[in-house]
This record gives sequence, C-alpha cells and structure tokens, in this order.
Amino acid sequence: MRNFGGSVEINILGPVSLTMPRESGAIRAAKVRTLVATLALDAGRAVSHADLVDELWAANPPDNVLNALQAHATRARKVLASPGQAGGGQHGGVLRSVPGGYLLTVEPDRVDGNRFLRLVSQGAAAVPSEPRRAVELLEAGLGLWRGPALIDAGEGPRCRGAAALFEERRLAALEDLLSATLLLGGEAQAIARLQQLVAQYPLRERFCELLMIALYRAGRQGDALESYQRARKRLDDELGIQPGVRLRRRHAEILAQDPRLKQPAALRRATQDQADQADSGLLYA
Repeated sequence: MRNFGGSVEINILGPVSLTMPRESGAIRAAKVRTLVATLALDAGRAVSHADLVDELWAANPPDNVLNALQAHATRARKVLASPGQAGGGQHGGVLRSVPGGYLLTVEPDRVDGNRFLRLVSQGAAAVPSEPRRAVELLEAGLGLWRGPALIDAGEGPRCRGAAALFEERRLAALEDLLSATLLLGGEAQAIARLQQLVAQYPLRERFCELLMIALYRAGRQGDALESYQRARKRLDDELGIQPGVRLRRRHAEILAQDPRLKQPAALRRATQDQADQADSGLLYA
C-alpha cells in the first residue's frame, strides 16, 4: 500500500502554494514551484523525467539536465517537508524518486484542484433534482479559487493545459450555479450576476441564455429580447457567426411567450446536457 502524505495540501487554484501544520505559504523558487505543480496534477502517480524536463525547460534544457532536475527535486523535498521533519531522502517523504521519474505521495483530495472538480461534478449532477444541494456544492467548489489557476506555474504544456481546463470547468460551474439559483426562484440574484458575466464573457452563449430566461421569468420580456439582439450582433461582428441553436430556440420561445419558460422544466432542459457530461470521477484522481 502506498504511504500517502497526509500533512501537506497543495493549492493550484491561484498562485501555487502549500498548506501545512503551523506553516503555509507560496513556493518562492520558480522551477521548484513548477515541479510541485506538475506533480500535483498527477498526485499519487509517477511523472516521467522526460515530461518533467519538458515542463521545466521545454526546448532549452541545461547541460546535465537530469542532475538539474534532481537538484530541483531535492529543494522541493525540503519545501514539502513538514516543520521539524527532514526531507525524507529521494525514496521517502512526500516527494519520491521512482524508476524513470518522480512521484508525489499525497492523496488526490489534498490538491485543491481535485476537490474543486469533485464538488462541481457532484453539484452539476444535483442541479435538476436537488438545486439547493447543488448550490451548496457549487459554491463550495468555486470558493476554493484564489485567482487564475496555476498562474505562476510556468509556461509548460501540462500546467498551461490544466489551467485552461480548470478555467472552463469554473465557467461551467458558474452556469450550473446560476441554473440552480433560477430553479430556486432567485431571478433577481441571478440577473445581477449574469449581467456581469455576460459583460465579462460576451461570446459565451450559455450566460446569455440564462440571462434571457431570468429576465423573462422576472417579467422583463423586452430586456430578454434585447439581450439576445446584443449577443447576436456581437457574435456576428467578432466571429462572423450566428447564435447557436439553443440560444435561437430561447429567443423564439420568449417571442411566443411560451408558458413552459416559467416552469422548472425549462431550466432542466437547458442544463441536462451539462449534467450528462459530468465527470464520472476526478480528473487527476
């Protein structure tokens, strides 16, 4: 049985940092920070020397690159060691050397990114049937964020790819949260937040769709139609495309004053495809 480290938590939803008993904080050395972040993305699983070299140095590795990698790993062990403990040597402690690579022996849930993915996956699945529970789960997951994910983890392909994925899941979680809020009758609360999100992410049609539904349900049919026209013009001006099928369908329903828009089923239909795509498990577990 693997001996997972239980005293350290690794935070990647923002600047990379550590939380440990009696001591927490950022990792100052850039290469050590990148190394820890890269290993945290596969917590509990080995990452090869080749992948780590690519992440730390890309096309410009130093001479004796494996020696350089080992030196950064030694520094990382010291950073990851709890106060009053030694680093554990290359075959012990939180960071271990394994044949052909390194292994971070922390449970996946000790990485805040994994906790976020678990919470928002559970929240997305709960939206149609348990919206109040969904709000609790989604707010808990979104509350883990302290800034853009992996913002100071370097420009390597693993960290940049993971950062983009986390950002997409964050936006999807916001969509699910606001869907659940509307299912609970919170139109006023949802409208205020959706107006901000539409302004911040004008090409993300889901936010516009939810805003249109919220405005219509609040008795503001004209504002809902105006939101659609703004989105249509923006998509045409910036991308040269028309709104997607779902957004056009919402527009037609609002024009027809379709009574189903006032029913919970309208939001359940809009969220079902996201619930169907919810992960069956953690991304990095």
